[in-house]
Amino acid sequence: MVPEPILSPPLTAEADRDLLVEAVERAGEIAMRFFRAEVANWEKPDNAGPVSDADMAVDRELHRVLCAARPDYGWLSEESDDDLARLHRDRVFIVDPIDGTRAFLKGETGFAVAAAVVERGEVIASAVHLPARGETYAAALGAGATLNGEQISTSERRELAGATALGASASYKDAHWAKPLPQLDRVFRHALEWRLCLVAAGAFDLMVTMRDAYEWDVAAGALIASEAGAVITDRDGQRLCFNTSGAKLPGVIVAPGPLHAALVALRLGDG
Repeated sequence: MVPEPILSPPLTAEADRDLLVEAVERAGEIAMRFFRAEVANWEKPDNAGPVSDADMAVDRELHRVLCAARPDYGWLSEESDDDLARLHRDRVFIVDPIDGTRAFLKGETGFAVAAAVVERGEVIASAVHLPARGETYAAALGAGATLNGEQISTSERRELAGATALGASASYKDAHWAKPLPQLDRVFRHALEWRLCLVAAGAFDLMVTMRDAYEWDVAAGALIASEAGAVITDRDGQRLCFNTSGAKLPGVIVAPGPLHAALVALRLGDG
């Protein structure tokens, strides 16, 4: 009788998180070589935003480090051609080489290098690094979220009125809501991944984007926010699913439980 092959157990989420932290911090060093320097940049087709030589260099470094360490994982990146073979992989890297390219090109510090591992539609490990700010957020499924190694958690606010909110002003316009929102203290940050991390760390109470969002803009920060205690869904309160063929999500609402419930009720007109 031929013996059954001995299969290695899958790597833990914590092992993937640690790999991601190493990769984004190494890639952040490359981003900083271009920061506040002359860098070639151009607009993507279909008003998809700017991209630069820095984005491409960071993408190459992330691909080199991550795919060498986990050659059996799929790959989805904003700056790589999409290979739909990823849909048939159990685990997939989803990365945004520079989230907040507009801020980067303006010499502002609010840009991030973000990477996540998704297993069958769910994010299990992630890291978001802001190299110009010296900040690294990270999370593994079931292991909590950290900023520079220290545990973080969302705000404890329970009342929506007067809450601090991140996001573009368009997302808070009445047209998107079945019932009017109360007065919110709204602030904008370019990098969507950073916005999610700021909610995770309790620096802001909530974040909303009503526009469809690419998965690479959300995946890493989504796990960090949920592991810090936030509820994160699409704009209609439905669970987020990653590594889809279109790589898009129907908006995002993220907030501590009571605020998230209140936002979804106002969005849908419930209650």
